[in-house]
Amino acid sequence: MERDIVEKLVDEAILENQELFLIDLKISSDNKIMVIVDGDSGVQLKECIRISRHIEHNLDRDTTDFSLEVSSPGATEPLVNKRQYKKNLGRTLKIVTETEKFEGKLVNTNENEIIIEWKAREPKPIGKGKVTVIKTAILPYKDIQQAKVKIKF
Repeated sequence: MERDIVEKLVDEAILENQELFLIDLKISSDNKIMVIVDGDSGVQLKECIRISRHIEHNLDRDTTDFSLEVSSPGATEPLVNKRQYKKNLGRTLKIVTETEKFEGKLVNTNENEIIIEWKAREPKPIGKGKVTVIKTAILPYKDIQQAKVKIKF
């Protein structure tokens, strides 16, 4: 199975809904096609079906047999696309960089970096006891090794 052909078909299907974007496309040696798409406000099942049908109807099973799966990323999957960060503004993220780990609320995102905030208890500047302070971290995308949304129940 030629990746270029499948990728073109996925792109065509995604163009019909500008809120959707491709996360991953894998084609195994036994022609199992795995397409993972996300959307700025999630992905409805009917969109996965529409994309699947578009791909399937434009590939010839008589030439090459294949299996096809179109899905959205799971809730526990790491964020891999800048649009996923924007979609998760206001949510708590667990982030791993090369040197540190962070857990905080995603408060802003732009083309180059994200900003997270969290509360921490620190000793008072004068006297005994602790005070709650709000900490902020600006993290460039290039420094983020993994980021996951923390699921709250």
